[in-house]
Amino acid sequence: MTALYFQQRILFFALVIITISFAPACRASGIAEKPSNPSRLEQAYERYKEASISERRFKYDSVIGLVTARKGNFEVQPVGKSVEGKNVYQMTTGTGKTKVMLWSQMHGNESTATMALFDIFNFLEGKNDGFDDIRNTLLSKLTLRFIPMVNPDGMDQWIRRNALDIDLNRDALALASPEAVLLKNARDEFSPEFGFNLHDQQIYYTAGETRTPATISVLAPAYNFETEVNDVRKRAMQVIVGMNKMMQEVAPGHVGKYDDAFEPRAFGDNFQKWGTSTILIESGGYPNDPEKQQIRKLNFMIMLHALLEIAEQKYTSYSLDDYYSIPDNATRLMDLIVRNLRMKYADYKYKVDIGVRRRETDANGSFFVTGAIDDLGDLSIFYGYEELDASGLEIVEGKVYEKEFAKVSDITPDEALELLNAGYLAVKVQEAQERELHNLPIWILKTAKTYPKGLRTGNNPSFFLAENGKLKYAIVNGYLIDLQKPSQTKWMMRVM
Repeated sequence: MTALYFQQRILFFALVIITISFAPACRASGIAEKPSNPSRLEQAYERYKEASISERRFKYDSVIGLVTARKGNFEVQPVGKSVEGKNVYQMTTGTGKTKVMLWSQMHGNESTATMALFDIFNFLEGKNDGFDDIRNTLLSKLTLRFIPMVNPDGMDQWIRRNALDIDLNRDALALASPEAVLLKNARDEFSPEFGFNLHDQQIYYTAGETRTPATISVLAPAYNFETEVNDVRKRAMQVIVGMNKMMQEVAPGHVGKYDDAFEPRAFGDNFQKWGTSTILIESGGYPNDPEKQQIRKLNFMIMLHALLEIAEQKYTSYSLDDYYSIPDNATRLMDLIVRNLRMKYADYKYKVDIGVRRRETDANGSFFVTGAIDDLGDLSIFYGYEELDASGLEIVEGKVYEKEFAKVSDITPDEALELLNAGYLAVKVQEAQERELHNLPIWILKTAKTYPKGLRTGNNPSFFLAENGKLKYAIVNGYLIDLQKPSQTKWMMRVM
């Protein structure tokens, strides 16, 4: 062996030692980390989360300043007015050749992605914070255009449709609504290569036939009835594969795929048809997240991740097989399932499961919740965000407290729980505003003589469950209350 050989071997081993020694330092400094590493995106979210919003219901006037007061690299301009005359704004930033358009709250009561967009705006205006590599990649390779609130009239009324009672996502062809016209014009003027159509879906979807909520549902919409795949749709599918890969790291199993049946009137389907690779994101449910703040964070992370993969064209390596393997949405969730409930009809005794779903109704500038038995019988293929096995428990009807209170504010939460433990499901008040709202875990009666009763589908379930004569649980307005360990649920009920 020559001296040159030994010199080469020494040099090789020296390089190996240097590489091994330097790698931890790279990781510590973030040099070796991928820009879209989930932990980095989560850190970015925590730093740039818009602190003025912590609940999913908000009005146009309370947040429009988060659009118009931007001082960074955003160009903000009105693109039209809603039916009731509110300005709808678009926001543009970045200098890259790839154009991406994101629009949210086409349906007024679907605000989760809007919250995440406000967080993204904050992030894009930051600097010298350890995230400049992400920010610079996005802004140098992409031109981003956002329309964060397409339907301001609907958001103020907290309804799906606009002030004309038209579903904007079924108005892409007729263009009867001014909001639909401005969205179509914005797309035609910008000619984006990619589009993100941001929505909320019901919280009862599951990721396939499982108990796991479809927290994020995705879709590359079809552009024809045959649901064919061309290059435009293929790109959208590949971007979704990358989004799903990240979601499986941070929320395993919580991704479903939306039905891809072609809807010729919908904007997403038509954006795809018009040549924009369109990604639908639907925000569903997540355990113990009624205000969708965890889902907001997931939106922030997957949108930034997707934008980075578009900027760096990493999506092009993904297989469509991975898109098709994402489980389809199923509807298998209830808010509450009580299993093995012992019932009696005349002399006939039997057991059933009852499944409760709750809905919100606007009132007095806020909302109240109404529970209803959605199904009754064998619910073995359904799952509950909350579940109770009632085996060994018996149904006990509640009482109405004899003493009247002067007004709702005279009843404290502790008193309400004491009344529940004593077997009362309702109290009376002498004075109450019409449709007055309260946060007490008990029915409050002003004009009604008693609380809702009857365990039939469609009825509002309120009853006790006892074991050997001792009350253990109360179900009030479809909420489950453990009488030994009551939770701090936000009840949002209405005086009857």
